[in-house]
Amino acid sequence: MEDVHEVPRKRIATAHLAQHIGKPVCFVGRVEKIHPTGKFLVLSDGEGKHTTVELSEPLDEEISGVLEVVGRVTNQATIMCMSYVQFREDKSPFDLELYNEALKIIHEFPEYFPFGTGRNN
Repeated sequence: MEDVHEVPRKRIATAHLAQHIGKPVCFVGRVEKIHPTGKFLVLSDGEGKHTTVELSEPLDEEISGVLEVVGRVTNQATIMCMSYVQFREDKSPFDLELYNEALKIIHEFPEYFPFGTGRNN
């Protein structure tokens, strides 16, 4: 299976998980809960819907706020995380609702956002 960092990946919200099972994705959400083992996170998207993210290793740092997760959607419609980036919100907060509106446009007009075409542009 190819590395999710080497292939195009769609930006999705919780509502898109079922259509992307087995595919590499990028998900942005706010940390709602961290499992005591540190191997699972619950993130909420711009509509307030929750997604479970599974980590290959337990967290070794404290995280909160908004994360961008790159991973692959599992058969259980969760995301197996390959990497994540924590957004800094100390100067300005990240607007998840506005991000969600951008996602709607990306998915409504795929001809202008050709993810997965294999082109390197």
